[in-house]
Amino acid sequence: MLGTLNKMKAALSDSDGVHYQLPVGEELLSLNELMGQPITLTHTGNIFCKNCGKKTKKSYSQGHCFVCMRKLASCDMCIMKPETCHYDQGTCREPQWGEENCMIPHYVYLANTSGLKVGITRHTQIPTRWIDQGATAALPIFKVQTRLQSGLVEVALADFIADKTNWRNMLKGTSVDVDLKAARDELVPQIQHKLDELAELFGATAVELLDEEVVEINYPVQDYPSKVSSFNFDKNPQVSGVLQGIKGQYLILDTGVINIRKFGAYEVEVAHG
Repeated sequence: MLGTLNKMKAALSDSDGVHYQLPVGEELLSLNELMGQPITLTHTGNIFCKNCGKKTKKSYSQGHCFVCMRKLASCDMCIMKPETCHYDQGTCREPQWGEENCMIPHYVYLANTSGLKVGITRHTQIPTRWIDQGATAALPIFKVQTRLQSGLVEVALADFIADKTNWRNMLKGTSVDVDLKAARDELVPQIQHKLDELAELFGATAVELLDEEVVEINYPVQDYPSKVSSFNFDKNPQVSGVLQGIKGQYLILDTGVINIRKFGAYEVEVAHG
């Protein structure tokens, strides 16, 4: 198979966990069936912007050329820091994109990735967002009306818990079980003053406290690495090894790990078996 990479597609099954597919150009490679088999990914040296398709020497914002990175709303800093959303100031790079992706319901959640963390996601990205982060359990705790509001709640909670995943620990599979409901019940009162401020600012119904069930997520991993070393196509064009697991957006090989999402738009030849 030869084509540009994109982030792995993931589907969660109640019976047997996460099923992964690797997009290679227009084709999809089912990965769960390849567990325990050798797999080789060879970067051709070509990178094609996943927005405009033009060849680029360097990938920006996970698969874009420099021009598209500068003009697309999906590449703006407020995507990484939603509390800095500037749509209401009339300065959104793409107002229609903002209406479709940011001015819609979002969820604030707790998850167990490399430990307890807080995060946000659009309602359309549940449970994909949790899977991409390698969460073994997740619990939506607030529903809000916009991305900005979700960012403000996340920032308030981040004073008490992490808002980032330690990806190396996540890949080692060393996180301990966390009672997410108990964590919610402990954290919410600590940010009540901030919730009251948001209610004044955006209205009483802007932030809704939820009573959801915890979602448990199992990944197709045969062996976790005791030491995590990562591959980089920019330094070595060939990644080869026996596939021992998949978690988050990482392939876990007996020779190291590779973050597929990081190398979106890289043209790669894939061989297996």
